[in-house]
Amino acid sequence: MNFGEAEEYLFSLGNEVDTMKLGLANITTLLAALGSPQTGYPKVQIAGTNGKGSVCAFLNSICLQAGIKTGMYTSPHLISIRERIKTAGSDISEEDFARLATRIREMAESLVAGRVIDIVPTFFEQVTAIALLAFAESKVELAILETGLGGRLDATTAAEADVAVITRIDLDHQEYLGNTIEEIAAEKSAIIREDSSVVIGAQGPEAFRVLRDHCEALGVRPSDEIYSKWTVSADGPDTVKVNTTRHISEGAALGLKGRHQIENAETAINAVKVLRYEMGFDIDVDQILDGLEKARHPGRLEQIGNFILDGAHNPAGAAALRDYLVEFVEAPITLIFGAMRDKSAREMLDVLVPLADLIILTKPDNTRALEPKALRGMLPEGIAVALTDTVEEAIHHAAGAAGNGIIAVTGSLYLVGEAKRIMEEHTAI
Repeated sequence: MNFGEAEEYLFSLGNEVDTMKLGLANITTLLAALGSPQTGYPKVQIAGTNGKGSVCAFLNSICLQAGIKTGMYTSPHLISIRERIKTAGSDISEEDFARLATRIREMAESLVAGRVIDIVPTFFEQVTAIALLAFAESKVELAILETGLGGRLDATTAAEADVAVITRIDLDHQEYLGNTIEEIAAEKSAIIREDSSVVIGAQGPEAFRVLRDHCEALGVRPSDEIYSKWTVSADGPDTVKVNTTRHISEGAALGLKGRHQIENAETAINAVKVLRYEMGFDIDVDQILDGLEKARHPGRLEQIGNFILDGAHNPAGAAALRDYLVEFVEAPITLIFGAMRDKSAREMLDVLVPLADLIILTKPDNTRALEPKALRGMLPEGIAVALTDTVEEAIHHAAGAAGNGIIAVTGSLYLVGEAKRIMEEHTAI
């Protein structure tokens, strides 16, 4: 397959959430048949509800500043599937993606034909295998893996990472993970094994108790019980200070916007402590500061002209966006909003709508997307609302109506990715 054919094949396997098959049997069998490529390098796996992608971005950036050749696997992508797999900071090439996708497709179909497995591995399982194989071929020194959904049965967990990092846990994907914080925390805590090093980010009391109990049951001590924490604190509206055991750093401007990124940066640097003291990586404080400043995470409080693109897709993410808009935006706000059926759209709208002068409801090109009419039913009467059938229509409507104001695009990473692609194709917007 060439790159286009590889994309078409993978997308033909179905939406990565709708067709998701939670469980490790298929991905474990597939990786074994490929020669267990994930065993050739150390790995950090990051799970959580909010912030895991940002922690990946911070950690990857810090490691790159330290001269460490990293592989990073994240999801979902915004525009190109190649964004999910990065080696040494660069997206996988079309040629390498196509070659590895072909190899993995052939192996998967062979396993089904030989009745070793019952069904062809899913989209997410095959892309995970592509990433792990690409990292082996590139001889990365460290792989950073973002968990797709949950943890216990997510395909990335089959890689058996050396370091488990848990970011803030909140309600999300309840239909798969459970209806309480405790149930969701139990799913995510399962990435921790008896031989894991563990970093626990900021948590509410319910999630923290579950994570601590799981560690205690395994006889594992989280890093904050072994090492004193390095903390990150605000130093004005756009800079932070890193407080180590030896000194307080000069101010550094985080490359990712929003005060909620302070705790993500702190989680990342506490993962760095594990890499330094348990795995022998040479990373100094200056490289940490440079990495925090140079980190980028497209689609998260990303500003393009007067558009702010933010992939908030649950109430906690919406609250972080609201806090940013309240603190840093003084102009009128137009809100473009679209969400998936399995998300808490009403709660997100409750958080964001009071800030907006105009709300434009739309539908991303995704089988899981809510209809704009359904979203309209979640809003009170008497507010300025427009409904559009497509994201492109929503963007043009907002551009004409907002004047010198700010246009916030949010509710789903799929919406943000589609909006970003449209804006890149139509630079006059």
